Amino acid sequence: MTTELIGRIHLITIPARDAERSIAFYEGLGFEKRVDFPFGEGGRWVELFPPDGTAGVALAPGPEAVTGVDTGIILTTGDIDTTHTRLREQGLDVDDEVARPGGAVRIRVGAVDVAGPQPPMFHLRDPDGNALLIVAPG
Repeated sequence: MTTELIGRIHLITIPARDAERSIAFYEGLGFEKRVDFPFGEGGRWVELFPPDGTAGVALAPGPEAVTGVDTGIILTTGDIDTTHTRLREQGLDVDDEVARPGGAVRIRVGAVDVAGPQPPMFHLRDPDGNALLIVAPG
């Protein structure tokens, strides 16, 4: 008999007003669409997963979804500077600079506003303004 009640995080819901636009955004980051079916009245339930991830995002359907939220989602990258530069070059909404240990750039993580965080990080916002945090773990 197992005493484990919870196995793992499977999905995190992100509000999305336009499913196609959000799908294109996440697929552009390398996510893979694994589920896509009708949901509710005229909506869609879409699940996307990062290439090496077991936890994914589910797009919360609806043109009236409350958007522009801090999702609390943290994504990793092996090269923070290249990732930041490439996302900016793609015209995506990212912070102006990477916040680094010992640096002056401030970044908000949850309810905490810090300067020079560890590890280096920056925010990326999806087409609905929902914030994701990109970090380069040490």
